[in-house]
Amino acid sequence: MIKIQLPDGSVREVSRGTTAYDVATSISPRLAAAVVVARIRPLTSVATGATETEETSEAAMYGGAEGGERLVDLAAPLTEDVALELLKESDEAALKVVRHSAAHVMATAILELFPETKLGHGPATDSGFFYDVYRETPFSDEDLAAIETRMAEVVGRDEKFMREEESREMGLKDYAEQGEFMKVHFIEKFTKAGDEISLYRNGKFVDFCRGPHVPSTGRVKAFKVTSVAGAYWLGDEKNQQLQRIYGTAFFNAKDLDAHFKRLEEIKARDHRVLGKQLDLFSIQEVAGSGLIFWHAKGGLIRKTMEDWMREECIRRGYDMVYTPHIMRRELWKISGHEGFYSQNMYPPMELDDAEYRLKPMNCPGHILIYKNSPRSYRDLPIRYAELGNVYRYERSGTMHGLLRVRGFTQDDAHIFCTPEQVVSEVEGCLDFAEAVLKTFGFDEYRVELSLRDPNKAGEFVGNAADWEKAESALKAVLTNRGVAFKAIPGEGAFYGPKIDIKLVDVLGRLWQLSTVQFDFNLPARFELEYKGEDGELHQPVMVHRALFGSVERFFGVLIEHYAGAFPLWLAPVQIGIVPISEKHVEYARSVKAKLEASGLRVEVDERNEKMNAKIREFTLQKVPFVLVMGDKEAAAEAVSVRTRGKGDEGSVALADFIERAKGLVASKTVAL
Repeated sequence: MIKIQLPDGSVREVSRGTTAYDVATSISPRLAAAVVVARIRPLTSVATGATETEETSEAAMYGGAEGGERLVDLAAPLTEDVALELLKESDEAALKVVRHSAAHVMATAILELFPETKLGHGPATDSGFFYDVYRETPFSDEDLAAIETRMAEVVGRDEKFMREEESREMGLKDYAEQGEFMKVHFIEKFTKAGDEISLYRNGKFVDFCRGPHVPSTGRVKAFKVTSVAGAYWLGDEKNQQLQRIYGTAFFNAKDLDAHFKRLEEIKARDHRVLGKQLDLFSIQEVAGSGLIFWHAKGGLIRKTMEDWMREECIRRGYDMVYTPHIMRRELWKISGHEGFYSQNMYPPMELDDAEYRLKPMNCPGHILIYKNSPRSYRDLPIRYAELGNVYRYERSGTMHGLLRVRGFTQDDAHIFCTPEQVVSEVEGCLDFAEAVLKTFGFDEYRVELSLRDPNKAGEFVGNAADWEKAESALKAVLTNRGVAFKAIPGEGAFYGPKIDIKLVDVLGRLWQLSTVQFDFNLPARFELEYKGEDGELHQPVMVHRALFGSVERFFGVLIEHYAGAFPLWLAPVQIGIVPISEKHVEYARSVKAKLEASGLRVEVDERNEKMNAKIREFTLQKVPFVLVMGDKEAAAEAVSVRTRGKGDEGSVALADFIERAKGLVASKTVAL
């Protein structure tokens, strides 16, 4: 017999080999019909609390050791004392299982229609699923439609998903004989000699997979094949060109329809389209991919953002510094970037005296400023901040407008402090990060704590004891502040753990921007020192922090969050003035002068066009206020106000409008 602990704390004794479905049935047949998958963990980990982890899509399907918290099929036999959760459609983890099962349904359909196809992997994603496949002939739109139709047939057959096991050697032999080179790679990568591998079968289709899956193909009820794109095998352009077929799946048609409506909203907010429409920025292919040209209006918004950031840095005790764009290659060897980050750096440039590299980070430059003078404990903490241009080599297929670029401006800061000061400095960084989000109109965010993975020690520098101290310090800060966070082993920077803050935009999308990082390695590598109160030399620690992350990416997120309709304080043109006829131009110019004297950004449309055409042009440019003026307004020293999103608000005294606008700018409020 084994013990099963349910979420309400009750414990049942059942026969070894009982399934989660059996437990659900014993509770309620209605529950058994509703559950999708089970989550289990050994009772020993319930008492201690397991650390939540996040796996890569490949490892989640093929690798990973048994034990710990994990999802299992409803038909999987339970063989040890476990805490058991029965997940229904309301659980996010259950949706990912449905999507992964939908990927298998799609692979089934592909092989039935195009049997010459070779399969890669088909993970669930946050928005759906995909399957990488190899086929010499490109898939057409008609092929995708046929695949979706055949998927419906596979779902209609309601084939059971059955887990099977065989020896690693047999799996390698079978897949090699079938020419399934990608499956051979995955077995070799995620298993070792002597292992049993797991396979999932539905009907005649069999796939190497860790699982879990829904009970049968009939549970994949609402799905859509969406697109196909190219992807090189293992991300190497020297390898075979694969085809990545995308799809999505939901529990019901209502959620599927809502998803596509949301995609339409995302499309309408695309920062690349709005950037062109509003004349904010461009990417000029003649100059190179991933390099941003800021136009006048975009540049004005950028200046406003950067001015706020610099003023706030100074108010919070930072010193503004500037460092070179290129530095000797030897510097990057000392910092460790040459060994751990070189694939993301531009190639060395050989100059007269040495090899140089474009900087991908600002931290070594700030370290050299610190090291330039003797330091005392009385000087610490020292906070250096820089809006510095950095350059990273992004692969050609990964760049995306402002969100993934090769040259960008990082609002970087580095704090040099004593070990005793680090907690308060990290807290100060988190306060600053929250101020950034609030000021720019983001009310919600998620926090992740990225840690070292002890199983991948070669990817990190420093000893385990120092890492433990650093990780404990960051955990303590988050815990003391009452901040909920997800711990993610293996995602720390090579030199230390970090807190990543992901803002949530108006559409509920997560964006990784702000980060706060603890670093005890670079001070050691650069032999940094300060004289302590005891008269001896000690090594400081560093806190890295970036709050915009990059000005470019933050700006791209702002465009999409506001759909180009920026708050008044950020809008490049805050007020558009429309004189009804030529005889009202003089009054319009005088109004413009008074508004500008109050620090407001104004444009007057003096074209010989109809009033409605001028209003429409300002509306298309998403200008917050449009002021219309004719005889009545000129006589009364007034303006007729049209507010973005509200329409005509009627005539008000010019002085009153100026005070209103100045108040909105000063408060940095989002609403008009």
